[in-house]
Amino acid sequence: MAESNPEAPAPARPSPNAPGAGPAPGRAARPELARLGLSPGKRARLLRLLYHHGPGGGTLLVLPIDQGLEHGPVDFFVNPEALDPDYQFRLAREGRFSAIALHYGLATKYFHEYAGEVPLILKLNGKTAIPGDSQAFSALTGSVEDAVRLGADAVGYTVYVGSPAQDRDFAQLEGVRADCDRFGMPLIVWAYPRGEAVGKKGGKESLYAVDYAARVALELGADIVKVNYPVASEKDAESPAPYNALRLDPDAAFRKVVASAGRALVLVSGGEKVGDRELLAKVRSSMEAGATGIIFGRNLWQRPWPEAIRLTRELHGIFREYARPLR
Repeated sequence: MAESNPEAPAPARPSPNAPGAGPAPGRAARPELARLGLSPGKRARLLRLLYHHGPGGGTLLVLPIDQGLEHGPVDFFVNPEALDPDYQFRLAREGRFSAIALHYGLATKYFHEYAGEVPLILKLNGKTAIPGDSQAFSALTGSVEDAVRLGADAVGYTVYVGSPAQDRDFAQLEGVRADCDRFGMPLIVWAYPRGEAVGKKGGKESLYAVDYAARVALELGADIVKVNYPVASEKDAESPAPYNALRLDPDAAFRKVVASAGRALVLVSGGEKVGDRELLAKVRSSMEAGATGIIFGRNLWQRPWPEAIRLTRELHGIFREYARPLR
């Protein structure tokens, strides 16, 4: 039985069948669930994530804790309490997140205490930060069958677009995608540009690279694509035409990325910890651009508990403004 927490944000869950207007003027529309080409199993699982847990209203607030594998224990020094995964699980439950995302080992050792209360996204591949990214490739760490057995509502897979190892990556992802189709499991693709070739064409944070990665995820069968926000820099001049001549502000650039993701929902990556004002502004601009939600880890669990709960409550408040009924 979950303990009550008076500090936790109240969920925004309008009736899925309630009448609702379209997006506000100037606000990009999110893809509708009915138009995503989903099997009944995928639709049922995504509906739980989008409407029955978290902020609701067709939005997603995901708490990832895959950094222990991807970055090592270094990320936990700033908040030693977060070294114990129970900290993130409690935060996901008391903060009413849509899901928690992690690898097989943490799922088998910790999730059983929260099953049914916190939806699970099982991350199926990963790598350590010890080798460089010039040949970036994430090997499998779990299977879709593992996800079904554990009670997951989605799986996550990282694909490194532009890496010399992308041929192996695409082939490995094809097997995961086939299993997702077979088991009715939604596929979330962490779409990350990597490799020396990317570095020579504007860099991994350029609009060219992020936009390309979003489109690749759609082409490879993602139901949801996780992307970073593009960051403009002088290196943009090295991007292929016409990207090298584009002069888009950050909001317009991200709208371009969301459009390239097509009928795949978009999750915005949080990245390194930033201040509250910058974080909340990023969330609002992302949702205005048509994103479905955010997946923030370090920006939340690197904070002390009262601060993390307070910020989560503010995020719920923003998501209420973007809640939409199920169509």
